[in-house]
Amino acid sequence: MKVLVVGGGGREHALCWKLVQSPALSRLIAAPGNPGIAGLPKTELAAVAAEDVAGLVALARSEGVDLVVVGPEKPLSLGLADALALEGIPCFGPSKAAAEVEASKAFAKGLMERAGIPTAAFGVFEDPDAAKVFAAGMGGKVAVKADGLAAGKGVVVCDSPEESAAAIDEMMVDRAFGAAGARVVIEEKLEGEEASLIALVDGERYVLLDAAQDHKRIFDGDQGPNTGGMGAYSPTPAVDDAILARVREEVIGPAVRQLAKEGRPFRGALYAGLMLTAKGPKVIEFNARLGDPETQPILFRLESDLLEVLLAAAKGDLSGIELRFSPEIALTVVMAAAGYPGTVRTGDPISGLEEAGEGAFVFHAGTTAKGGEIVTAGGRVLGVTAKAPSVAEARARVYEACSKIDFAGAQFRRDIGKRALGR
Repeated sequence: MKVLVVGGGGREHALCWKLVQSPALSRLIAAPGNPGIAGLPKTELAAVAAEDVAGLVALARSEGVDLVVVGPEKPLSLGLADALALEGIPCFGPSKAAAEVEASKAFAKGLMERAGIPTAAFGVFEDPDAAKVFAAGMGGKVAVKADGLAAGKGVVVCDSPEESAAAIDEMMVDRAFGAAGARVVIEEKLEGEEASLIALVDGERYVLLDAAQDHKRIFDGDQGPNTGGMGAYSPTPAVDDAILARVREEVIGPAVRQLAKEGRPFRGALYAGLMLTAKGPKVIEFNARLGDPETQPILFRLESDLLEVLLAAAKGDLSGIELRFSPEIALTVVMAAAGYPGTVRTGDPISGLEEAGEGAFVFHAGTTAKGGEIVTAGGRVLGVTAKAPSVAEARARVYEACSKIDFAGAQFRRDIGKRALGR
C-alpha cells in the first residue's frame, strides 16, 4: 500500500515511524515532512504544504495512494478530507463539517450541551465588554478561549477579573490570535488533573488509544503561558478503569452519536482533553486529530498494525479491530526553541542527535536541513521519547538523552511525568 501523511511536525514523525513498521506498507510519502521523517525506510518527502488542499489532492491522485493520513487540524478545517472523498481516496481525518469540533470552540461547546456531555459552564461572546462582565461574574476565575484555531495556544487561564479582562482585550481588541479571537468562549476554571483520551472513529464505531497526560504550560510546575504541549506520557495512572468507563459512556459515545445525528459523521481521531474533577471527568476541549505531543508516547507503545487500523477507520468499518499496547510506560519531553511560545528564533544548528538516539528516540518537530546541518525551524523542535517498565526509568532515559542535545536557547521542562511518581 502507498500512504500519504500530511504534515511535518512531531506527531507526523511519530505517525510515519509507526506506519513504516506495517508489512502492508510499500511506500510512504510525507508532505511536507521533516528531516527525521526523511530518514525512515520506504519514505520520501514531497514539497507540498500541509494547507495546500489542491496540491495535496493532486499529489495523492498522481501517486495513486491508497490512504491519506492527515496530521494537523488546519487542512481538515479547509476541507481536505472532503476534496479527497470526491476523488474516491480514503482519508483518515474528518470532513470540514465534523472538524468544526476543533475549528470552533463555540460549536464544540454547543455540541457538548446538546449531547449532554459534562463540561464547564460557559458563555460565547463577540462583544468584549459583555465578555468581561460574564468573566467578572465568575470572580475572574475563568479560561478565556479564542473561538477559532490558534495552534493550541489560544487559551488563557485567569484567576481574577483583572487577568480575565486583560486576556479578553488581548484576544478581541489587540487580536493576538488574529481572526480566531473575534469571538471568544469564557468558561469556568475547572480544578483537577488533566488527561487526554483519543478515539479512532469510523463515523459510528470507535476504538480508544491508551490515555495520556500532557503538560501545557511552558515552565516547570505548570507555570507560565500555555503552549502546544511541552511533554506527555502514557498511560497515565490518573485514568483508571472506572474513569475510562465514564468517559466512554458520557463523552466519546455521545459525541460520536451527536455528530452523526447532526449530519457530520466523524471519521478520524477524536481527541478529548479532560479535567478529572471531584465530580468526575469533564471535557475541556475536543480536537479533530491526534494530539501533539501525546501521539509520540502513545504510538511508541502501540503494538498493533497502525496502518490496518487507520485504513479501517477511513473506510468506515472498525468492527473487529482491537488495539494492543506494550505494558511499559512511554514518555516524551519536548525541546523548544528560544522565545517559544512567543516570538521564536530559528536557524540554530542542533548537535547531539545521534548520541541522544542511543538511549531514546528523537522525533523531529520543528527542524529543517540547511548546509548539511539540522537546524531549528519552529517553536517545538524535538520530542525526545523513551519507554521503560516505570515512569522513573522512562524519565531517566529521556532526560539523559536531552542532556546530549544542544542548540542555542534550547528550553525544556524538567518535570514531565513527575505527578505520576507521586501516585
